[in-house]
Amino acid sequence: MKHIFNKGKNPTKPTFLMLHGTGGNELDLLPLAGMIDDEANVLSVRGNVLENGMPRFFRRLAEGIFDEEDLIYRTKELNEFLDEAAEKYDFDRDNILAIGYSNGANIAGSLLFHYQHALKGAILHHPMVPRKGIDLPDLTGKSVFIAAGTNDPICSPMESKELQSLLEKANAKVELHWENRGHQLTREEVEAAAAWYRQHFISK
Repeated sequence: MKHIFNKGKNPTKPTFLMLHGTGGNELDLLPLAGMIDDEANVLSVRGNVLENGMPRFFRRLAEGIFDEEDLIYRTKELNEFLDEAAEKYDFDRDNILAIGYSNGANIAGSLLFHYQHALKGAILHHPMVPRKGIDLPDLTGKSVFIAAGTNDPICSPMESKELQSLLEKANAKVELHWENRGHQLTREEVEAAAAWYRQHFISK
């Protein structure tokens, strides 16, 4: 997978897995990583699927309707890529924090839904529920931050609450943060995510 790896100053910090939104690339979310923790490793990945020339992490059949078969395949591909990257760049495979926006948040959510040990936690900006009606792995010890917009036309508040509920039923610790905005990524929600990160990943 096309990606960038920037080695951090502090090997005890998590490695940030940066996952862009539709039409983005591996450069898009680098400023976010710096805002959350400028000492952490950063592994920023470009989606392997093109939709009308725009990179994505998995195919969809229509707006809000995922190609489930492709989602499962791409989630497995990303999980295996993380195994390889941890070995290649010599970072702790068990200490990865995904930071994703929109389509990137959806594939990060899918990693949590399918693989117990893929991530230590996740910051999900405007995610949807990746799959319905499946049993999630036990996510005890995982911390998840969800940033949602009360007027998000793509991801309804109901969907955000459903994702929170599914993750909590799988024993993850979830914080749902609301902005009175739409689907855009705001500075305020990134600052809220940074505060959450310091509380859950640094103060321990």
